[in-house]
Order: sequence, then C-alpha cells, then structure tokens
Amino acid sequence: MARVAMPASEAVDDPAIREIFAWVTEVEGAVPNHFRVELNFPELLKAKLGTTRVLWQMGELSLPEVQHIGILVSRANGCPYCTAAFCTILNYGLGSAEEYVRSLAEQGLEAVSAPRLRTLLDFALRVNADARAITDADVDGLRAAGLTDKGIVQLIHLVSDFASYNRLNLALATDYDYRDLWRGLAFGWRPESGEPPGDNTRGVPRAG
Repeated sequence: MARVAMPASEAVDDPAIREIFAWVTEVEGAVPNHFRVELNFPELLKAKLGTTRVLWQMGELSLPEVQHIGILVSRANGCPYCTAAFCTILNYGLGSAEEYVRSLAEQGLEAVSAPRLRTLLDFALRVNADARAITDADVDGLRAAGLTDKGIVQLIHLVSDFASYNRLNLALATDYDYRDLWRGLAFGWRPESGEPPGDNTRGVPRAG
C-alpha cells in the first residue's frame, strides 16, 4: 500500500487539475494512482504536470520518442510503475503495436532499430547513468540526428523529469494499477510469484 494518502480523483474541484486529469485519461484510459499520490501537494501537481506537458508537446522530440525515453529510463531505474505507465501511453494512447511495445519493455534499446531513435535513447540512458560522462561528441551526435540546442535541452530535461517520477513512485510504493504484462516483461515478475521484491504493487488491470 502507498505510504501516503490516496485522495479520490473524483473529488477534485480545481479546474486546472481536472483538465490535467482529462488529458491523462485520454492517453492512459483512466486517472492512475500516481496522480492520486501527487494530490497530496496539489499546488506542485499543477506546476509539475504543466512542465511535463511542455516537455512532451512543445519541443523537438515527437510524443512517441518521448514515451520511448520514459520507458527505457524507468526500466533502467528499476521502476515497474513508471515503465508500465509509459508502455500504456505508447500502446493505448498513441496506438503503437502491442507486439512492439512488448519487445521494448523486455529488450530495451535492443528492440529499437531506427537510427535517430537509438541515438536519442542511448544518450538518454547515458545521461541517466552518469551525466558527467557525456562528451562533446555525444552532443554532436544529437545534432547529427536532427536536434537543435532546444531539442538537446528538452532531451536532458526529459530524463530528469522521468527520473523524478521514478523516485516518487518507488519511495512511496505507489499501488500498481497497470497491466501485469508490462512489469512482467520489463522485470521478470509473474502474478504467481507474489509481490515483487521492493515493489509494493497489486496488478489491477488497466487499459492498454
């Protein structure tokens, strides 16, 4: 069970938050438990999710590219909740084939063949692992893939944004409410095995 209160999303009367929830429902099929955790700090929820929407919608990366980054960074950080969330958006919200999303959850970067996308994902994973190790050549590689300075800044902020959600959901043991499929593929968890070590999740099926 989550380590903080889980306010009911239906009880929210703030128009700005209700608009955020409508957007989330459109791409995920429901308001996930993560947002109920965030409701403990509603002022930050509006600002944080506003920033996330800017990162997703107003930069140089396409929304599918953004979700690929979310999946691989969350997978690298050991967060089943966020990995499943972004798999759900890529599959349910954006219409990517389930077979492809399954392979992405299971294999990570090895499932990606498109050169530009591989370049973006490799860079994102290396920033996530050790930002100090990034070189001029790495950044030049992003420019060769079509990014300007705006896109480069966007990509690095995306890594940080996704990692912040990973930390929140891991530290507060947000109740899992996505398909067991996604965490099973990404982390080798199966329902018959019981609760995943260090992951207080419950496997309620979700759209996607």
